[in-house]
Amino acid sequence: MYIRHITPLLAEALSDTPVVVVNGARQTGKSTLVQSLGGLKAAPRRYLTLDDPAILNAAKSDPAGFINGLQGPVTLDEVQRAPELFLPIKAAVDRNRQPGRYLLTGSADVMLLPGMADSLAGRMEVLSLLPLSCAEVVDSPAINRADALFLGDWAALSVPPCDRQTLIKHLLAGGFPEVVARGSAARRAAWFDAYVQAMLQRDVRDLANIEQLTEIPNLLHLLATRSATLLNFAELSRTAGLAQSTLKRYFALLEMLFLVTRVSPWERNPGKRLVKAPKVFLPDSGLLCHFVGATPDSLAARPGLPGGVVETFVLSELLKHVAFSRQALSLWHYRTLSNIEVDFVLENRLGQITGIEVKASATVDAKDFKGLRHLQETEGAIFQHGIVLYAGREVVPFGDNLWAVPLSVWWAT
Repeated sequence: MYIRHITPLLAEALSDTPVVVVNGARQTGKSTLVQSLGGLKAAPRRYLTLDDPAILNAAKSDPAGFINGLQGPVTLDEVQRAPELFLPIKAAVDRNRQPGRYLLTGSADVMLLPGMADSLAGRMEVLSLLPLSCAEVVDSPAINRADALFLGDWAALSVPPCDRQTLIKHLLAGGFPEVVARGSAARRAAWFDAYVQAMLQRDVRDLANIEQLTEIPNLLHLLATRSATLLNFAELSRTAGLAQSTLKRYFALLEMLFLVTRVSPWERNPGKRLVKAPKVFLPDSGLLCHFVGATPDSLAARPGLPGGVVETFVLSELLKHVAFSRQALSLWHYRTLSNIEVDFVLENRLGQITGIEVKASATVDAKDFKGLRHLQETEGAIFQHGIVLYAGREVVPFGDNLWAVPLSVWWAT
């Protein structure tokens, strides 16, 4: 079983918060994580999954009676299937605010479900469990790589040269535990096909009344070809042949199921003329490679690696580490109207920022720091570091607080 780096944060939340929610896509390991809490020396905890038809029927038929009948700490898995439970949980917590009383998991973004945010505001903490990070896959120590990049703390990591074949392996596998465990491209493809089909047949039908389910995978494939680009609903609407109202409804559903994610633009200086559009990503590089038909042979035969796939890989790793960042980091992108851009901006609670640019090549030069230098010059009071992640061998300084860092930082020990 993989050691999940978010586990200490989960233990802390259960020690002082009545309701803790572990949120994430299906098959990221939520059930495995919450059932392993015996290792945290916590009080005995009953485990119930709403994927069990009998339990689901009981929860839906009499939500208040179901919750009132639960004694002691309890874990409710896949709670998005019965949002009727949120108000009874609120009432139970208001009578008894015992820390760690309810541990909920959701395979849809529960904050977007009807009544969740309002009914449990001030009573819950929400943690994100994404697919496995590279560090978790290789059993590397639980060093937060996003924090290390933000602080420029190279002493915390021993960054090896970025081996091309190792990078390709991580790009193709992504982070879903079952995919990581499969050795062949054919078996990975079979899993991804079954995964998308299961999401359509169960979660999409549960969350939305959609007749034409064939439009959803077509849209997902279209978004895969645009991963790491600016989100343009007008262009997507024309290409997909969908009305914008329908497209936005489908897109919101895919976001709710963690199948797509958007990164908002960073803007703190009202005098700057900046692009306001978010960037869109499929948040798992393995799923992205599946949709765009990338294989070990096709990637190995290319002189370089596809930039959108590598940037998506970095996005997924950043999200996994931001989820347990001690710096309380948030993630943004930066682009001016004159097309000066920085792929990612990390910001801490003090408003300080570090810029990250992604290059798929094994070499880097001064031109690759153009956007980072611009950010450093215009936001010098809050700028901490500028980093180009590249497929090279060494950590190399490129000026004051500017660095080139191998992509192997994600699996460094």
